[in-house]
Amino acid sequence: MSGHSKWSTIKRKKGAEDAKRGKVFTRLARDITLAARESGGDENSNAKLKLAIAKAKASNMPKENIERAIKRGTGELDGGQLEEITYEGYGPEGVAIIIEVLTDNRNRSLADIKYVFNRGGGSLASAGSVLWQFEQKGFFVLDAEGLDFEEVFMVAAEAGADDVIEEEGRIIIYTPKDRYAAVDQALIAANYTADEAELRWEPQNEVDIPQDKAVQNLRIIEQLEELDDVQSVSSNLLITDKIAAAFEAG
Repeated sequence: MSGHSKWSTIKRKKGAEDAKRGKVFTRLARDITLAARESGGDENSNAKLKLAIAKAKASNMPKENIERAIKRGTGELDGGQLEEITYEGYGPEGVAIIIEVLTDNRNRSLADIKYVFNRGGGSLASAGSVLWQFEQKGFFVLDAEGLDFEEVFMVAAEAGADDVIEEEGRIIIYTPKDRYAAVDQALIAANYTADEAELRWEPQNEVDIPQDKAVQNLRIIEQLEELDDVQSVSSNLLITDKIAAAFEAG
């Protein structure tokens, strides 16, 4: 898990830059629309929507933008049919990469992703050639301040979580895919608010490659994440402290 934790740290440091580029509102709106489409437009009965709205408000997204995104999701407003698509690819040295996309134009998304891979020395892969190396798991992050770790642990474990850890002021909960919803509901019932909650792809094994090639892969991952339609990027790259420092140094 350490490699993913380090990559999460890198992404947090990039957050301010992403916001300056004006792309954050597009992603937040899509998250809200998707959540509303899946489980309705009432945030009090839709935990995923509530979290998406909270993130939008934290980024100072205008109220009218939030309301418009909800209406698109519930079908009250036209705005193009959104599709969820999973793409697979390889970076340099055969690093496996999964890209999850939410788009109203799959041709545009595919062209953008191909361009990033080609420019970075990677390539798109056929469906299924990468996914077998990963397992989809639930992932929750709570701010540990003011919380009793043992109490959170018990709530999550009783609902089916398979790992709960405390790290750098955060409580991180991992769940099997089929227990994600149960843990989500248990946290809500216990009045715990997650800062992050998602299903994500975890590699069964991480690959250790030379530092220069690792940084090259991180550049590809960074550029993929900056695409408007991309919701998440996962890889089986082992990210050490040394590699993370080299990447941040540019």
